Amino acid sequence: MEAKITPHVVIIGGGFGGLMAARKLARSPVRITLIDRKNHHTFQPLLYQVATAGLSPGEIAAPIRWILRGRPNIQVLLAEVQDFDLSRRVVKISNEEIPYDYLIVAAGATHAYFGHDEWEPLAPGLKTIEDALELRRRILLAYELAERRSASGEDELPLNFVVVGGGPTGVELAGTLAEIAHRVLANEFRSIDPKRTRILLLEGGPRILPAYPEDLSQSAVDQLQRLGVEVQTSSLVTGIEPGAVRMGEARMPAAVILWAAGVAASPLGKKLGVPVDRAGRVLVNPDLSIAGHPEVFVIGDLATLKDDHGKLLPGVAPVAMQEGTATAKNIQR
Repeated sequence: MEAKITPHVVIIGGGFGGLMAARKLARSPVRITLIDRKNHHTFQPLLYQVATAGLSPGEIAAPIRWILRGRPNIQVLLAEVQDFDLSRRVVKISNEEIPYDYLIVAAGATHAYFGHDEWEPLAPGLKTIEDALELRRRILLAYELAERRSASGEDELPLNFVVVGGGPTGVELAGTLAEIAHRVLANEFRSIDPKRTRILLLEGGPRILPAYPEDLSQSAVDQLQRLGVEVQTSSLVTGIEPGAVRMGEARMPAAVILWAAGVAASPLGKKLGVPVDRAGRVLVNPDLSIAGHPEVFVIGDLATLKDDHGKLLPGVAPVAMQEGTATAKNIQR
């Protein structure tokens, strides 16, 4: 009697979608290999709290092996995927090829500077623990420098914190910055007048949180303004230079510039050889599989999918988790 072969499911990415798929498949008769270039999962919705010194990195990150402990059919592999050969059903990492029966690509997204990658060193984004720590360093250093100048009687520099991008990350960053500037750091940096600190949220479109209903956007504006945040919509950033942001002919001095204006899908999306949108996100079928390969699924920030009303699903954790669950069910069938 021929032995039954256990299907091998390879999952790329240990974010919300990838982990959810692994968990849902853990009790199925499959063998799972989860590949990630980092050995920990980051709770990205709270990265802004690390950036603003509200939480420590360890409070929002956990080892992937620990999260998936007690599941003997799951192997965690620390590696970076280089390419795919869909015809042979293999994933290429370094000098090794990993065969699969089913493939789930949940590689996420990174910062998008819209053709201006030279802005990145001047205006870091917020996608990783390392990003959050760099932002924290810049914020606290700006206060330290301002405190020293104030205490020594030197000319005071503008203490402007400019957040570029009015999506969820930008809104959270701006609001939290305002809270710590006026309530927390005001007690620690006594030579600085809290009124000197300006928090500006710049959004190129007509309103912040454009992916959400208009009443929610207006409610967010009202709350931010109560916190002291200056919200400027229809303010398209055309240039970033050391210590300043440009919007056309206008120049805004800035002690710290934080980038939250957009994301680009992982380059792995294009390597699948199927259609992608302008942001590099893979156009998937309703069941999250890709064209011509029903055994390959793309989920999370790397996928673009519309709901029943024709509206694109947002790149947020709950959506990624739902897609991970749905993909696991499709494989179990």
